[in-house]
Order: sequence, then structure tokens, then C-alpha cells
Amino acid sequence: MDQNNLFQKFVTFTTAVHQITSDISKDVKSEALTPVQYKILEYIAVSQPVTLSEISECMHMSMPNTSRELKKLSEKHLCHKITDPADRRKQGITLSPEGETMMNEAFLHIAVRFADRLAHVTAEERKEIEHALDLLQEKVFY
Repeated sequence: MDQNNLFQKFVTFTTAVHQITSDISKDVKSEALTPVQYKILEYIAVSQPVTLSEISECMHMSMPNTSRELKKLSEKHLCHKITDPADRRKQGITLSPEGETMMNEAFLHIAVRFADRLAHVTAEERKEIEHALDLLQEKVFY
């Protein structure tokens, strides 16, 4: 397979990932959150602790907008900042217990929808999918 063909498959795959992610996470967020706030919480949940700049970069948001959204999430008691004891200038952002509960509930709903998508997959195919995901994570999405 040539490089261009591989790249085209990658583009198709990542586009499908975004669409599927949108489909299986539809209607799982709290009504009290904007879509951006939910995405920030989702990112924190899987990557915590994270920095303001990491969130800003991942969400394609300016630092001031990211900071403003984090302040709103903090006021809703869904996340908080922790200071690095080794370097007090550094702060990490983690979910609060309330944020953990909210995201765990969201992920439970997503897990059910994911299981529905895999209902027709054999045990052997599940192993292949798991291996493919591990390989993608290791070689492409590191």
C-alpha cells in the first residue's frame, strides 16, 4: 500500500471516529453543561491531571476561553485545580468527586451504546479489534 492510500484510509477512519463518537455520546451530557464543557470534562476524565494549556490545545480554544470554561466548571463543582508540590507554579486540573460521578454515568451510557455496536462481532473479531486499537494507540495516537 502506498503512503497516499494509507493516508486516505487514515482520513476516512478519523472522520468515522468523530461521527461515531458523536453518535454514541449523544444525549449523555447533563443539561447544565454546554457541549464544550462536556468535551472538556471528557478530556479531563481520560487524561487527568491535565494542564490549562493541554486542554486549550486539545479543544482548539484560546487560553482565555479555556480558563473561562474551567472557571464555570469549577463553580459547578465538577473539576478543581491541584498544585504540583514539586513546583508550586504548576497546576493540574482533575475532576472533583461530583465530576467523576457525572462522567462515570456518561461513560456507562456510552458503554451500552458501544456494546450495541459490537453485538454482531464474534469473540475472535473482538480480539482483532482490540489488537487493532492497541496498535493504533501505540503507533499513531501516542
